[in-house]
This record gives sequence, C-alpha cells and structure tokens, in this order.
Amino acid sequence: MGNIITIGGIEVKAGERRSIDIALPPLYTHTSVSMPVHVINGKKPGPILFVSAAVHGDEINGVEIIRRLINAEKEELENMNGTLIAVPVVNVYGFISQSRYLPDRRDLNRSFPGSEKGSMAARLANVFIEEIASKCTHGIDLHTAAINRENLPQIRAALHDGPNEGAEIQNMACAFHAPVVINSSKLQKGTMRKAISDLGIPILLYEAGEALRFNEVAIRAGVKGVVNVMRRLNMLPDGEYCDIYNKPLVANSSSWIRASQSGILRSLLPLGDQVNKGDLLGIVSDPFGESEEHIFASRSGIVIGKSNLPLVYEGEALFHIAHFDSPDDIADAVGAFQETHTAPRER
Repeated sequence: MGNIITIGGIEVKAGERRSIDIALPPLYTHTSVSMPVHVINGKKPGPILFVSAAVHGDEINGVEIIRRLINAEKEELENMNGTLIAVPVVNVYGFISQSRYLPDRRDLNRSFPGSEKGSMAARLANVFIEEIASKCTHGIDLHTAAINRENLPQIRAALHDGPNEGAEIQNMACAFHAPVVINSSKLQKGTMRKAISDLGIPILLYEAGEALRFNEVAIRAGVKGVVNVMRRLNMLPDGEYCDIYNKPLVANSSSWIRASQSGILRSLLPLGDQVNKGDLLGIVSDPFGESEEHIFASRSGIVIGKSNLPLVYEGEALFHIAHFDSPDDIADAVGAFQETHTAPRER
C-alpha cells in the first residue's frame, strides 16, 4: 500500500485524490485567501513529486500546465506509483493582482526558505516549504520569462549538485526533453530551487513563454515534460533511462546581450535561432532613425530569451544566448521540438 500524505492537516490515503485549500493571511478587505493544492496519492508507494507554478504571480503558463496535467492525464494518474502534489498558484496574492510580486513588493522567489514570523513573502515561502516541499522526494517548478520578455522552453538544473542528487537531477532533466538544458549549479540565495536543493531534494526549473500570456507550445511541452519525468521516476509505466551526456543539449553558460544606447529596438531574430559570433541581432535607433546602433552577438550560441518590448534603455537586456559545444545539433533539436509541439491540438 502507498503512504498517507498529510497536507494542511488533511490526510490523503493511498488511492485517494483530494483538493486542499491551505489557509493564508486574508486580504486587508478581510477576504479569505488560500493556496490550492491537488493531491493524487497512488495505491502503491513511490516518489512524492511536487509540481508548482506561479511563484511569480504573473507567470501563468504553469497554471495551465498543471490544469491539463491533472485533468487530461487523469486515467493514467489514477494508476500511478507514489504521489503527485500539484500547486497551480503558489503566489496567490500576485496572481490576483496580475503581478510578479507580493503586495509588499517582495519577490517570493528571493524569500525562501522563509520563516513563520518574517515578512509576508517569508511567511508564504515558509508555508510552501513546510506543507509541500519538505514532504516530497522530487520537485518541478514552472516559470516563464519576466514581463515583456519571452523564453524558449528550457530546463535549468544543477547537474553536478552532488553524487546522488546530481545524478537524479541529470536523469530528470534529460527525461523532460526540453530542447535546451542550462546547467546552473550556482543557485542564488533565497530562491525556491536553492532552498529545496539544500533539503537534498532534486528539483528542475522549467522556463518557457512570457508573463501574462499563454504559449501553446510551452504549455504542451510542459505537460509532456512532467509526464516524461514521472515515467523516468517509475511513477508511470514505460519509464526510460537516458544519458544526458549523450545528448547535445546541455549549455554550461549563457549571457545577455544588452542595449548600448536607449531607443527603439528592431529585433531581427526569433527564439531558437542559431547565431554565430558577430551576427547582427537587432538595431536600436532613435524615433527618427537618425542615430542607429547595431547589436551583434559576442559569442556563438542559441537565442533562448529575448525582449519583446521595442522601447529600450541603455544597458537593458535584449537577447539571452546559451553557449554549446555543438550549436548545429542544438539548432536541429530546437527545430524538431517546435515542429512536434505545434501539431493541431486534439483535446
């Protein structure tokens, strides 16, 4: 038999599926606020995986990924091993106001692991760690780019984080099957990923799309990616092992190309394009086109992020380039990925 999972004081027995509302501090209007949590507890024991979204309240692709995951994959999930804990909206306050931040202007993803008596952000972070993360064996956190930026679907993971956790993260990152994996071993203090990693829990971060907009390719890839990871963890049948080092998709570094002057940006390249050192990425000009500054790639790589807002200030990040040993192979992989996930929708 599987394990009994307790979330928010509510027990979910093996073979049960429950929706739980974890109470949070109310709004100043005295309106109640709660964090929605979906728990699907398999009949047989296995890994306990959390999938979270909207840590930044305006990053909504992950909310739709989780909705499709727990509904479209319903029959398969009923027969899984282990437990899936899905949290579609972590930062409920930011989600309500369509804001990246909490009402106190703090970034929740710089407030982990939090505390019971700290700021609003610290308390919310503490609730997530205590009620969700600390009870899990694995995690996937779903994100998008910040406002007015867009990210190519990508996994960010600390691939060399330790002899045990590192190997498990490598397998999870490979199984997700995003076109790009960014090896980001230096985790920033205060992030969920840092706090979860400090608990010894392997965690992936999926970045795709932009804030406050649905991106169908990013959503489909996210649903499929989570299911792939669950298969790799043997939570679902037909799990496969895949050696990440035999796959030409790992970038050990990336860099932003910034505006050298303020003005209006004419971007010349879409996400996923391969660039060589010295290639023209875009042109920044004044409103009349009398003064133009050409933006060139400083290194070869793949465009994994870009600004979508044409109005830019000097020093603003415009193009995010990931660097690979085999950029030609990556370009082919990105093309195949986009073709796969833009097929006509069936459901």
